[in-house]
Amino acid sequence: MGKKDKPVHILVIRLSAMGDVAMTVPILNTVLEQYPEVKLTILTKKHLAPIFFQLDRVSVFSAEVKTRHKGLMGLWRLYKELSKLNLDAVADLHNVLRSRILRKYFALEGVPFVQIDKGRKEKKSLTRRVNKTFHQLKTTHERYAAVFSELGYPISIEDSKPLSRLQLSKNVLKAVTQDTRKWVGIAPFAAYEGKMYPLKLMAEVITALDNTDKYKILLFGGGPKEVERLKAIEASYRNVQNVAGKLNLS
Repeated sequence: MGKKDKPVHILVIRLSAMGDVAMTVPILNTVLEQYPEVKLTILTKKHLAPIFFQLDRVSVFSAEVKTRHKGLMGLWRLYKELSKLNLDAVADLHNVLRSRILRKYFALEGVPFVQIDKGRKEKKSLTRRVNKTFHQLKTTHERYAAVFSELGYPISIEDSKPLSRLQLSKNVLKAVTQDTRKWVGIAPFAAYEGKMYPLKLMAEVITALDNTDKYKILLFGGGPKEVERLKAIEASYRNVQNVAGKLNLS
């Protein structure tokens, strides 16, 4: 890997969740900037594709994990579809059961396949109730970068640059009342309750921000239940606006 005499096609696997997928962007952008011979195909869920729209030499392959790519046969079907892309390597930034099965399939044709080290053991030792081991863990960005380094494409995270800021779409401008205050976005929910900041404490944060009268607080979420709860929060404040259900990810 890492030869510059021919284009190199790398498959990047990161199926979920939205925040983890979004955190791949600065790493992928840096790889693309530092290695102009590289092009990437991102294997992710269809609704997350807009996250990558600003990246050059990137295409998105939708993983339909609940339908055609479900189970062992579905993953075999997915592997056969991916094989047609003439991949040179796979960067697995997810390392879950699905991607570990794909690794076995790709091994059949000898495609280099590097998986992220999530540091599960050290994270458990840090968060266990007794005899915690306190030391600085690698960030997610560092773990993503390590995968590309192992494939032969080392990058310096310090060299990563933010993407250019886009103009707000007409849909956003239509959905959000315009004024001179700064916007603060809050997405209070998560797939697992243990990953959520307690709603009671989040209410205190919103109250503190609202009382300054300096900010427009936008609430984000998804699904009918979350939308209804966010509407109730919106009704309790002057400067809070719920945009859940009004905008798509793009």
